[in-house]
Amino acid sequence: MAGLAEIDEVWRQLSEEVLVGFREWRDQHPKATLTEIETALDERWAKARARFVADAALASAAADLTAGEAAQRPVCPDCGGKLRAHGRAKRELTTLHNQTIRLERSQAECPTCQRWFFPPG
Repeated sequence: MAGLAEIDEVWRQLSEEVLVGFREWRDQHPKATLTEIETALDERWAKARARFVADAALASAAADLTAGEAAQRPVCPDCGGKLRAHGRAKRELTTLHNQTIRLERSQAECPTCQRWFFPPG
């Protein structure tokens, strides 16, 4: 995972691309309706937002279930059993704005009920 300064720079660049792209679109569509304007802007922000969400999730302390003290590690929400880390897994998720993000994070199993988990945070 990139450092915070590198993430900040990527996010600044993405934000600038959204603003410049929207400005260009607006110049090309001077008679756009409010709905068209909103849709055009939302489409651009949705792509940037997906990157922000993925980067934030990967940088989260919850991404590595083996980090920290054992007493602070997550427990199974069903039975309360201590989760056992089982390496890393890749997942594709869909954001609220229908963008696909790909995450690779720790996965864990509850040894009591055999349920598998992928960190939510």
